Amino acid sequence: MIRCTIFLLLFAFALLIPPNGNAQEADKKYNVLFIISDDLTYTALSCYGNKICQTPNIDAIAARGTRYTKAYCQGTYCGPSRASLMSGYYPHATGVLGYTNPRPQIGDREMWSQVFKNNGYYAARVSKIFHMGVPGGVEIGGDGRNHDNYNGADDVACWTERFNSPGPEWKAAGDGETLENNPDGKKPAVGGNTFVVVEADGNDLVHSDGKTAKKAAELLAKHKDEPFWMGVGFVRPHVPFVAPRKYYEPFKPYDKNELPPKIEGDWDDIPKPGINYKTSKNMKMDIRRQKKAVGGYYASVAYMDAQVGVVMDALKANGLEDNTIVIFTSDHGYHLGEHDFWAKVSLLDESSGVPLIISVPGKKPAVCNSFVELLDLFPTTATLCGLPVPDRIQGLDISKTLDDPKHEVRDAAFSVAPMRKGFLLREKKYSFIQYGEDAAKGIELYDVENDPKQYTNLAVKPEHAALVAEFRAKMDAKLKAIRDNDL
Repeated sequence: MIRCTIFLLLFAFALLIPPNGNAQEADKKYNVLFIISDDLTYTALSCYGNKICQTPNIDAIAARGTRYTKAYCQGTYCGPSRASLMSGYYPHATGVLGYTNPRPQIGDREMWSQVFKNNGYYAARVSKIFHMGVPGGVEIGGDGRNHDNYNGADDVACWTERFNSPGPEWKAAGDGETLENNPDGKKPAVGGNTFVVVEADGNDLVHSDGKTAKKAAELLAKHKDEPFWMGVGFVRPHVPFVAPRKYYEPFKPYDKNELPPKIEGDWDDIPKPGINYKTSKNMKMDIRRQKKAVGGYYASVAYMDAQVGVVMDALKANGLEDNTIVIFTSDHGYHLGEHDFWAKVSLLDESSGVPLIISVPGKKPAVCNSFVELLDLFPTTATLCGLPVPDRIQGLDISKTLDDPKHEVRDAAFSVAPMRKGFLLREKKYSFIQYGEDAAKGIELYDVENDPKQYTNLAVKPEHAALVAEFRAKMDAKLKAIRDNDL
């Protein structure tokens, strides 16, 4: 009887030990380091195939983790996207369709970092995680606010501590030029959501992202002996394109920068809401300015990538690589002249698609082609860390893809552009966009297998009417499911 009891106890104890592990590892909690860039298109990263803009530090995360090729945001500008990924709900469920506080419809439900905080984790935000205006929310003395204490549309319940990173933005000392609506060149560098390039004097720490990386490194050292969820928000490459001079050198002279093809009549077959809010035409940017905009964007990406390196070096220096999940992404994509479009809001792939890399200790590096959405990060990391996943959130656990990159999570991705009343269903073969919930403001349909750059709108062709009707039914069902979710 005694031998039997001892055997059962040993057997029960063994069940608590992971394969090839020990009891101490069974109790180990993963940390989460969430790094998010602002307005970053996946097409600008060398690990996604860019041959001009080199991003070695982001590439190093990809070399250790799973890189997703079909990751999509849920809102194609900052406010809706960030509220969605932090809450695990789609924008029309959160009620955040602009730049308001992140809880109008979900009340006091726990958000992503809040679940970790409520389960014993140190939860910190450094710079922009929820929406914060750029450059207005970070510039020093820009409009009389104390930017050290300006938190934007933040959610205080999500954080143990939060830190901001003021910087000079478009007022930085250096050589600045306003590219947008400045055809005669007489306008000085200006603030706001404007295409401005500043080749800045001084080093990395003069600017917001350098301060963000430094603070994140300090926090990693300070909290290395306790479980943490740390959000590190870099504001570049959001306009203004401001970076220390050295980051501009690889992209000069600017006239060597290539632009996407310009197709005659490209806009003729798309509805008016499908023409982006910033275009080469309405921004009055000639070819010289367009090429300089690409150079300024890439320089901002290179500067941001260097700051990612500072954070990752700190992770390694503090012995945290083997127990920290690292995520790198962006809140949405960005146009760099495709279709003569610039910036965000559009629901085409360059704007709705995002880079996404997830590195989990012990998992093999891989590339995953399954559709995934940013709101999936919340339930995925909670599951990996053994924490409760709140009922009814709309994100999915994609952790199986980290062991089997061929695992399919979704058959389509969904995104919205609320200011345009635009809705996207992106499948493997087709991309379907409608404007207005009744599609009254127009429809776009692209065969992305044969037309990956989305030049030919099939929705205007009568022979595709049945396919359009099929997608409209799918969209109606998706919107109903989002709104019927029991909040």
